[in-house]
Amino acid sequence: MTPPKPRPAIASLLLMILAVSLGGYFTFAAVQGDYGVFRQVQLRAEERALIDKRDALRAELAGMKNLTHRLSDSYLDLDLLDEQARDVLGYLRADEIVIR
Repeated sequence: MTPPKPRPAIASLLLMILAVSLGGYFTFAAVQGDYGVFRQVQLRAEERALIDKRDALRAELAGMKNLTHRLSDSYLDLDLLDEQARDVLGYLRADEIVIR
């Protein structure tokens, strides 16, 4: 008698299940993994937000530099000095009326 031969259908089925499982895993990793498509979109959005914040901070810094220069010893803007004294110290002239 000859021994029974292993079924090639079971081996091919297991191989097919393994191939589909690996394909599914790599597809999931390519879409939602650490370096996947969704993460790339999220990183680009964060980059745009940070660039916008950086530009706003640069504009604010330029404004502060301008005000600092206008109040420096080498260049004194009397109108700005008057405005700052009124705002910070609460100075008023005798002929002014304050409405709150």
